[in-house]
Amino acid sequence: MTDLEPILDLWRAIKAEGKDFVLATIVSVDGPSYRKPGTCMLLAPDGRRAGTVSGGCLEAEVAKRAWWLTESGPTVESYSTVADDGEMPYGSGCGGTVHLLLERSQTADAALTAMAEAFAARVPLAMATVLEGSAGAQRAFLDAYGSASGMESLHSFARHAMEARGSFESKVELESGPSRVWSIYLPARVGLWIFSAGDDAKPLAQIARELGWWVSVVDGRSHLATPARFPMAHQVRVAPSSALPQAASSYFAPHAGDAAVVMTHSFEQDAHFVASLLAAEVRPGYIGVLGPQRRTRELLEEGARLLNLHPSEARTESWLDALHAPTGLDLQAETPAAIALSILAEIQKVLKCGTAQPLREVRAVMQETLRP
Repeated sequence: MTDLEPILDLWRAIKAEGKDFVLATIVSVDGPSYRKPGTCMLLAPDGRRAGTVSGGCLEAEVAKRAWWLTESGPTVESYSTVADDGEMPYGSGCGGTVHLLLERSQTADAALTAMAEAFAARVPLAMATVLEGSAGAQRAFLDAYGSASGMESLHSFARHAMEARGSFESKVELESGPSRVWSIYLPARVGLWIFSAGDDAKPLAQIARELGWWVSVVDGRSHLATPARFPMAHQVRVAPSSALPQAASSYFAPHAGDAAVVMTHSFEQDAHFVASLLAAEVRPGYIGVLGPQRRTRELLEEGARLLNLHPSEARTESWLDALHAPTGLDLQAETPAAIALSILAEIQKVLKCGTAQPLREVRAVMQETLRP
């Protein structure tokens, strides 16, 4: 749920105006597609829209037909990125077919409310949706704490989506008759904890925000850690220099799917923050440290001292293996913006289990595997 922010902003604005809206949601795709199931686009009656369901080739067509298609209720419509009279794609070059659930505010409001709550809390959400019949667009939701709501007969589908962390479609027999149910797992919004308010932290925060991530900036230097310097961050905190790493909860509350990067260029501060990360009850899924590995070893040794660990208890090598130090991919980056790109690329790779290989090589291997 990383690209929901503009959709939720427009949704709140439309609701404040007391107007209707159309929500378009990808429920499945056939062949190549720029966007994947779960992706949404919101349409306002005055032409405003937020979100995308393709690479730009379908949005205008969906917006043109969505209002009259939903006059009688929710509907699933198919849109191809290949023209009916030829083989040339409409702009995106994907050549696949996208199946969209189109619905008005009467049913879509519950879905957007649940997504907004999960988005704000940065927790995952599972959702099961009836795709056809008189119960079309009725839903069940399962939150990160196992609490189910909505249509009771769909609770098991939402639970399965949460457990499988995937998307699937099922044929079911409901009270209203046979139908199809689409279930999907929406992962939590990524949080990025930047332990630095220096100038080189700015492009890191800016690009992460462009990715739709939640961004927090933490630094012990109060003259640098200010909202004015980091207007793109959701949170800017000053870490008290007197606080013990074991008591970092006043400025640091990570989720398991978050990422953290330590980059203040101050040995004392970096050691304190590394120790805080090691002492955290919940460690981020990615911890990066800027600078050479030799310096990181020294930071870990100092961090162990700050944690009052006996040298025999300090697991420097195992800690080092758990860190990404130096942080980032080898992109031959030299400028702050390029370094930020290399760091965020590695975070994306780690959190999403990517390969970081060129797509042409990945696709070539896939095609070779599929050959009879």
